[in-house]
Amino acid sequence: MQVQDDFNPLPGVVEELEPGLRRILAPNPSPMTYRGTNTYLVGTQKLAIIDPGPEDPRHMQAILDAVAPGQEVSHIIVTHSHLDHSPLARPLSQQCNAPVYAFGPSDAGRSRVMQELIEQGMQGGGEGIDTSFAPDILLKDGEILEQHDWQLEVIHTPGHLGNHIALALGDACFTADHIMGWASSLVSPPDGDLTDFMASCEKLKTRNWRVFYPGHGAPVDQPAARLDWLIAHRKGREAEILAELEKGPATTAQLARDIYTETPEALLPAAERNVFAHLLDLSNRALVKAQPPLSQQSSFALHKAL
Repeated sequence: MQVQDDFNPLPGVVEELEPGLRRILAPNPSPMTYRGTNTYLVGTQKLAIIDPGPEDPRHMQAILDAVAPGQEVSHIIVTHSHLDHSPLARPLSQQCNAPVYAFGPSDAGRSRVMQELIEQGMQGGGEGIDTSFAPDILLKDGEILEQHDWQLEVIHTPGHLGNHIALALGDACFTADHIMGWASSLVSPPDGDLTDFMASCEKLKTRNWRVFYPGHGAPVDQPAARLDWLIAHRKGREAEILAELEKGPATTAQLARDIYTETPEALLPAAERNVFAHLLDLSNRALVKAQPPLSQQSSFALHKAL
């Protein structure tokens, strides 16, 4: 279910997705961001801006131009503090005189295991962390933000990043980078935690969603099916890792090479991060054990084989 879609809107152009909801694509396409970051504008009078995006003056101007006479920005909401989502929040806040809302700074919601890896010296990988990000107002799971014509419910969805949130707008959900249609979400330790990621998937599965509006790519109009695919995809990768470990202990690098046999050499480091994310989750569940103590350089074995 890796969807090949025709999503290719023009950056900076405002598009109405449904009454009271518009999208502006930021001009930051890349292998990690697809066509660019989706910035959403919710409301018709007092607006919520979801994920202002990277600090780019062109995107700033596009957002400001989308605020019509008689409208004002009341909320700037950041789903998580990767560099493609949060840096424009502060400049936009200063322009609009509106506070920045988020679950917390970049280390908020981080799991104990990920914190220990950072303390051991493991560096982040993937999309890059906005280390200076500091929201004005901290959000809690289940909190409601509202104006007269919209209501957003905060859903803490750690996994892609510890401070990651989704936002429910009725039966629509802004899933940011947790669930997207064009690719599976990146879970790269020590920024991402697969145990948290899978728990967040199960959390979202408890609701009957009509549509997902992701941080990158087109709306997901079959949200339940996409969630099922994403969970099955991760469980399938887990099964491959366990099957390789049935043959004997192996390092993360060895497992990545044995499993990602068609992956170009340049992409193997990313594959290793993904395998390591699974190994950490399997370690948390006492299915595998690291020798010596847990790190990306450890040799891993099935727990029953030790």
